[in-house]
Amino acid sequence: MNAIEIKNLTKKFGEKQALAGLNMTVPVGSIYGFIGENGSGKSTTEKIICGLIHPSSGQVKLYDKDYTDVNVRASVGVLIEAPGCYPNYSVWNNLMLQATNLSIENKEEEVKKVLKMVRMEGAAANKFKNCSLGMKQRIGIAMALLGNPKLLVLDEPINGLDADGMRIMREVLTDITTKGGTVLISSHILGELEKIATHYGIIRGGKMIVEMTADELDKSCPTFVALNAKDMSKTKEILKKNYSRVLIDEQKEYIRIYDSTSPEEVVKYLYDNNIIVNEIKTDKIGLEEYYINLMNKKGAK
Repeated sequence: MNAIEIKNLTKKFGEKQALAGLNMTVPVGSIYGFIGENGSGKSTTEKIICGLIHPSSGQVKLYDKDYTDVNVRASVGVLIEAPGCYPNYSVWNNLMLQATNLSIENKEEEVKKVLKMVRMEGAAANKFKNCSLGMKQRIGIAMALLGNPKLLVLDEPINGLDADGMRIMREVLTDITTKGGTVLISSHILGELEKIATHYGIIRGGKMIVEMTADELDKSCPTFVALNAKDMSKTKEILKKNYSRVLIDEQKEYIRIYDSTSPEEVVKYLYDNNIIVNEIKTDKIGLEEYYINLMNKKGAK
């Protein structure tokens, strides 16, 4: 079973085509990284899934039921943009108010549970306006977790967080899936997304370009030998005489060799050509570089 299944989804805002036949599959228990440029249709898709706006056409199913089904709607938790909290209320009172809105029984126990899940037990008495950005994002996730939803839809929840905030957020989202939940998360911070996502969907111009698992991404990312030498231009020219694909990275810190070779072989070849290597390692491209390369290829078509 899939948590989300979308077929041929379209959405128009006047003359603007926000979604143009989108297809999307989010497996149960996954952390699905939803990636795309600004204006690509990510937020529109998420708002349709959450019932905040209506599609022009197409099909959206959640757990094999139509997304408008009342019972399935109750199993979705949402954090889009910013949590809707009263700034002068405490964290506890904001969550209690939301629990009341949702008609949750045993409200106090439920609020205690979600505060523990997002590592906020010690901040319950803090006024919302005095919380840091990272704390506010976790409060928003706590609100979305009230009522024990099976599916969480999160729009840019890690933007603006410091390193510790991101670490905590990763732990929280991973915990949710180990307890049987599913997370759909959009973010522009691809390096962080790569640390937790089990599946990816890359959208452009309202259409899904690629869907893949983390394992499939790993297999699609080539390995290379990276090195640094005193004269990078001269070293590159010498390497090109023996290797077919030699590039200097964008930061101009490393020369990359994508041929099937080893660091030892490269060092020996350069030594024989009077080039001393300062640093050499084996590496591979990650999600961010894969995404940029993919966008460049699509843009060239």
